[in-house]
Amino acid sequence: MGLVADFATMLGRAPERPKHKTDAAEVIHGRKRGGGIKIQQLLEEIAGAKKVHTWRNRRWAVLIGINLLFTLSYWFDVQLVEGSLTASRFLGFHMADVYSSFLVALAQHHIPVNLVIGAVTVMVLWGLIGGRAYCSWACPYHLVAEWAEMLHVKLVERGIVFDHPFHRGIRTVLWVLFALLALITGQTLFLTLNPIGILSRAVIYGPSLALIWVLLLLAFEVVYSRRAWCRYVCPIGLTYGVIGAASPIGVEYKLEACAHEGECRKVCEVPHVLDITIKGRAPDSHVDVGPDCTRCGLCVDICPTKSLDYKIKGLGSLL
Repeated sequence: MGLVADFATMLGRAPERPKHKTDAAEVIHGRKRGGGIKIQQLLEEIAGAKKVHTWRNRRWAVLIGINLLFTLSYWFDVQLVEGSLTASRFLGFHMADVYSSFLVALAQHHIPVNLVIGAVTVMVLWGLIGGRAYCSWACPYHLVAEWAEMLHVKLVERGIVFDHPFHRGIRTVLWVLFALLALITGQTLFLTLNPIGILSRAVIYGPSLALIWVLLLLAFEVVYSRRAWCRYVCPIGLTYGVIGAASPIGVEYKLEACAHEGECRKVCEVPHVLDITIKGRAPDSHVDVGPDCTRCGLCVDICPTKSLDYKIKGLGSLL
């Protein structure tokens, strides 16, 4: 039932309180009722502490490196990586975004062999890495949206703008809608609007007028709705969340250490996956964060009690 509940939450259902908790979790929750670390004292310590961005910096380096690899391969014509993040060849091996490939197949009413090979290769790769790691470790739009989010947060703190959240189920509806449009009209509308492909091609081949659309999206996220595209629209993120649901790599939550101060949820792009950190919510003493997690590491960096960490199942923490 855990995986079924994770899928339902990923598709837009609000996280539910666990109906059953393990004995170990009940014991820990019992010890924490009415006691534990004083939250105000902890928050004061957090405010005065130096910010650590270990995993964020590693992720930014990997993300920039991946996109730079495409650019340098094209500029110097070394043919190491050809194409863009939507569809490419790495050392001659076909690679293609899964959802984009699905739309192309629906629109053409035909499934090219190279498209199948590329999509399956990418499915295996990101299926092993897990969750929506593609979003935070490879997607160029995620990086610029993260910078826009920093500006949005500062403006919200000063009362200049306000965040306007939408229902997360919109993303699921759009996933189906884009697919139906491709099947019925033969046109892949999403590929025209997709900021990932637009930015990837701009970085490799040079800017185009399509960047105006990307700038409009970023402006909307800065002044109106925090991380709107990634949270409420992008079907690619939803697709990779499903593909990576059973990955051995992920973020683990340790109930015993948690002070429930909520710093992790403040920085999380998809805070519903961290509902388990709310006092009394965790069903076990150790809980895997759900597949909608982007594996960005912001919660791991900011957690003052180290109750969140990367792990590989069967091997322990990932350093």
